[in-house]
Amino acid sequence: MFHDLNVPWSPNDRELQRTIAFLDELGYDVVALTHSLSGKLPADLNCPIPTILPFPTPSSLRLIRRCTLILSDTSQNHRINQLSAAYDILAIRPTDEKTLKQACESLDCELISIDMTVRLSYHFKFKMLSQAIARGVRFEICYAPGILASESSARRNLISNVVQLIRATRGRGLVISSEAKTALGCRAPSDVINLTAVWGLGQERGKEAICKEARSTIVCAQLKRTSYRGVIDFVYGGEKSKTATPKQSQGKGEAQKKRKAGAITTNVTGEGGVESQNPLSNRELKRQEKRARLEAQKNIAPSTNPSTKDTGLNG
Repeated sequence: MFHDLNVPWSPNDRELQRTIAFLDELGYDVVALTHSLSGKLPADLNCPIPTILPFPTPSSLRLIRRCTLILSDTSQNHRINQLSAAYDILAIRPTDEKTLKQACESLDCELISIDMTVRLSYHFKFKMLSQAIARGVRFEICYAPGILASESSARRNLISNVVQLIRATRGRGLVISSEAKTALGCRAPSDVINLTAVWGLGQERGKEAICKEARSTIVCAQLKRTSYRGVIDFVYGGEKSKTATPKQSQGKGEAQKKRKAGAITTNVTGEGGVESQNPLSNRELKRQEKRARLEAQKNIAPSTNPSTKDTGLNG
């Protein structure tokens, strides 16, 4: 399954329907609609992205909701837990080295998305990034802003920053997304894999970035929100369905009739007895033998001399 975890969403975006339809044609299976927040968090942290979009969407495409928080101040994270509960995925976009260090060490998020089209004033360090990877946080690379940029400096910064990030992370914990605002910025999964090979990531790791790593991000985010402390989750408790289909109820009625018919067994009696068609249990056989023995003893007359032994001959 191919994933694109960053498609910008806005209430009056006319290009969104065309972008989603084009991603479905390219072969993507899961697409995340992104709502971006910056500065001070609003009082209402509910997700504005509707669960059912106002236009038809492909039935084979799964849509999830994501929030990208642009973090410019280290004291801006006191309501992140409430924010993450309203979305399927929470991504942090740090603007400097301090906020990046805070996101790697302590912030509860699923993705760290860095704007690669600008020239960064710091260098990526393996010690800092490895802390985020050890906690299960992935780093996101978005290719569309660099591809559609009118200035060549944006593409140059994208290539240099991505190469530096791949070198610092050892190629682990990376997710490739488009962040395409129009259909022109979308690329097919095979093109994305070839692009990562040009960056030095390799085709195998490039495929994992849009398949395995992206899926792990969604699963971990869902596990955090539905389970107990991200450890225990009830997948299926063995509950029985309350309503049964007509075929199931008819089958149950026939089975009960068969059991009732099998429970009524006829035993072998004297003359005119009817043989039982169903096999008898061991207990019933013992009862019949005991009953026959008692009847045989009643029919035989008692001996006049109890001391004499029955030799089988009549005197």
